[in-house]
Amino acid sequence: MSKTSSMGRGIMAVLAVGSRQAAGRNGGSVSEVASDLGKDRSQVSRSLRTAEQGGFLNCTGRTYSLDWSVLTDAQLITVQRLKSDGDSALDALAAATDEACFLGVLHGDSTVTIGESVPASSNLVGSWLGRPYPAYCSDAGQAVLWEASEPEVRRVFSDVEFARHGPNTPADVDEFLARRDAAKARGYSIVDEEAEPGLYSLAVPVRDFKGDVAAALQIVGIKARLEPRRERCAAALVAQGRWLESRLGFLP
Repeated sequence: MSKTSSMGRGIMAVLAVGSRQAAGRNGGSVSEVASDLGKDRSQVSRSLRTAEQGGFLNCTGRTYSLDWSVLTDAQLITVQRLKSDGDSALDALAAATDEACFLGVLHGDSTVTIGESVPASSNLVGSWLGRPYPAYCSDAGQAVLWEASEPEVRRVFSDVEFARHGPNTPADVDEFLARRDAAKARGYSIVDEEAEPGLYSLAVPVRDFKGDVAAALQIVGIKARLEPRRERCAAALVAQGRWLESRLGFLP
């Protein structure tokens, strides 16, 4: 969706009001939101009025604030689409790479698989659905914590002992952060024998309509088989990740 379309401008105005509230302010006036967006005041005023009429915003005096019921509904839709569109992305990715593909979310200091598509030829046996794994060395760990600040990451792992699961398991939170930052520069994470010997995986974050990381999309396989095809598989992974983000309403 173009940010220059009327719908795109309306969404950006609603998100700007939401950002002000997330920062501890009481929403914003037309002038304040226009200043935040760097847009013309009259254009922003029309967008805010339309959003209010559509039930996305409340207006008290001259201050616009979010109608939280709309966000609750949107969050429920996000969960539903993670399931339905997530399954479609997984099947497409598995068909393109001939590798096992998973969708994982963060739960405390672990990641949990909520979707999977595993071709018989992938040589991976068993289902990971619903099974937790330590986030510091899991296939999805770096991706689900992609946007987390350093203090947030340290809080997640504050009570975690970095036990060794594979030859390359990170030794501590500093090593995890270094690998996560390298993954962000690359555009996708590589988990190379961190979870168990011989296992290799690629992952990308999947953001929702708020810009928050809702899940991680992963390709997991035997290192000797997946590593030589890394670039081709990573391209397919990034493409499916972006498609799934668009289905969740993420506007880059």
